[in-house]
Order: sequence, then C-alpha cells, then structure tokens
Amino acid sequence: MTKRDYYEVLGVRRDATEQEIKRAYRRLAKKYHPDVNKAPDAEEKFREISEAYEVLIDPEKRANYDRFGHAGTESIFGKGGFTWSDFTHFSDIEDLFDRDFFGRDIFDVFFRGFRGEPRRGPVKGNDLRYDLEISLEDAAFGLNTELRIPRTEKCPTCNGTGARSPADIKTCPRCNGTGQEKRERRTPFGQFVSITTCSRCHGEGKIIERPCPECNGTGRIRRMRKISVKIPPGVDTGSRLRIANEGDAGVGGGPPGDLYVIIHVLPHEFFRREGDDLYCEIPITFSQAALGAEIEVPTLRSKAKIKIPPGTQTGTIFRLKGEGIPRLRGGGRGDQNVKVRVVTPKKLNKRQRELFEELSKIEKMKEGEDFIGRFKNSVGSMFR
Repeated sequence: MTKRDYYEVLGVRRDATEQEIKRAYRRLAKKYHPDVNKAPDAEEKFREISEAYEVLIDPEKRANYDRFGHAGTESIFGKGGFTWSDFTHFSDIEDLFDRDFFGRDIFDVFFRGFRGEPRRGPVKGNDLRYDLEISLEDAAFGLNTELRIPRTEKCPTCNGTGARSPADIKTCPRCNGTGQEKRERRTPFGQFVSITTCSRCHGEGKIIERPCPECNGTGRIRRMRKISVKIPPGVDTGSRLRIANEGDAGVGGGPPGDLYVIIHVLPHEFFRREGDDLYCEIPITFSQAALGAEIEVPTLRSKAKIKIPPGTQTGTIFRLKGEGIPRLRGGGRGDQNVKVRVVTPKKLNKRQRELFEELSKIEKMKEGEDFIGRFKNSVGSMFR
C-alpha cells in the first residue's frame, strides 16, 4: 500500500514548526487512539499518525524525508515498517499522553507500566492546629497551660495493627504481599505492562481477616487528650509554637504528626503594643503641665514615676526604658512610651473660677504688653 505524505497525515505545512507538529499529533492521537476510538481502522490510523510524528519531530529524520521522501526512512524503520519500539522521543511522551489528554487509566498503562508504582509504606500522621487566645500580660511574662486536643491515636487494643490478633493478619492472596497488581496488554505497538495498587489490600500487602473491635480495623481511635504547653515570654499574635509528635497518629507504623499552637494576643484596655514596645496615654492637669510635676504611671510589672517638666505640651511622649515586652529572640525588653494629654476641666468650683479669671487677666495683660513691644519694634525698624 502506498504511504501517504507525512505532512498530509498530520495536516501541517511543510514549513511547520516543532510546536505545530506536536499540537497536530496531540489532536489526532487523541482522536484515533485505539483505547479511545473503537472504529476498525483506528489502530491503523494511529500507527500512521505516530510514524509521521516520529519522523517529522526529529530534525535529522525530517531532513532525510524532505530530501528522499519515504525512501529516506527505510534505514530508520527497516522493511518491517514502524513499531512502537522505534519511538525514541520519550521526553515528549508524558507531555503528549497526560491525564487530561487520555484519562487516568490510559495514562497508567503508558507510564506506570514504564516506571512502576511504589508500594505504600509508613505514613506520618496529620499535623494539628490549635488557636490559643492569651492576655497581654501572659504574652509578656509567659504562661504554662493545658490544652484539650481532639486527635487520633494508636489503638491500644491492637497496638495499631487493626487486627483482633496477630494471627488475623495474612498475606494478601491477590498480590502475594507486593501491594501491587500487574497487568500485561498486547497492542499493535508492543507489549505494555500496567502496575497499579492492589485493589484488595490497597498497597499494604496484607489483609486483616478479623478486625479489631475497638478501632474496627483502622488501627486508630479518636480521643480527647490534655497536653501541657509552655508559652515563652515575648510571643505575639501570629507566633507559632511547634510541639513535636502531639498530632494525629501515623498510619502503617508511621510517626505521629506535630501540634502547632497559634497565638492570638487579646487587646488590652490600657496598653497598645507595637513590636516589643508598649504605648499608653496619661491625663495631666493644666497646673501639672504648666508648673511641672512628678506623676505615677502603671506598667505591666508594677508602677513607675515620670517627671513632667514645666511647660509640657499635650502629646509629649516620655519613654520608660525596659518596661516593654521581653524580646523573644536576642534578650532584653522593649520600652514603654507614655503620652501625656492635658485635660481641660469641664466643671469649675467657685475658687477655681476665681483663680482662672485672675490668670486670664494676667495672660491678657501679658499678651498686650507683648503686642505693644512687637508693634514698637516693627515701627522703629521702618525709620531706621
């Protein structure tokens, strides 16, 4: 039978690029693959498509074909024609025969047959997360607490085997303990071997004839467990503490997972935290601001005294060094920043009013004297 032109088979121009050839092959292979298309001539068309692709995707083979036609391919395929063993571009196969292209079963035939499938082994248990809310004081000084964690644990009755007794654990008769099933298929392109997980033992290689009544054969049970946790000083919202081996139990003899405690520091009614520093606001009176004073302010540890110098303005910030949050890494503590706010009294008694009125008169006199002085200076400068 006369062979068709390879470019015609793939439906591409003679100057088609490598990507255009690949796209054409993918489209046609999907249409005519024997495991997808059950038409009588599907296998023959797929063989023709694959042979054309094998030649045109290789620059050297394509050059021979362009010069000598099909005669230039006889040294490649021999007189017997194209076979699957002639397909040398295995770097392209997985790109062409992906799961989305032919589906999972056909993908397994092509690739797991080449690579094999690993038997299941011990699997580490799941990691667990616990969100813990603590106060600012606990974040500053640390905390020892107990958490109640629901988790899966190794069944104490069967010791995690899932069987009523050791004698109830048998080698899987379907896979003979390998955990894998092997299927061979003959196609026009050669023999394919598909290796998949055993459908009976699910890759374990063993089956349980009588399951443990406590865990129903799973080897794990669900329990509420109390776990002691030490929160170090200096933690902040978002800090994550890892407690090793306190997560879910492993599977098949695997190690347990870990427990991660995520910290959330609750807002404080007086202090505001920024990093390792604390901020607070303290009200002071007019007289304290004007005359100066020594005031007492609260800290997380106790109390401290601040000297307010005369003439202090509202919004002035005073720093108490070392009265902030302990540094989680590096040692030392942050600072406490105290912002003073001059409070205007809403109600005055008789004596206070008299004093403020007297102060007001003095301030007006002073303001007038300052104005006259500034005016004289201004006028005098005009005549100099």
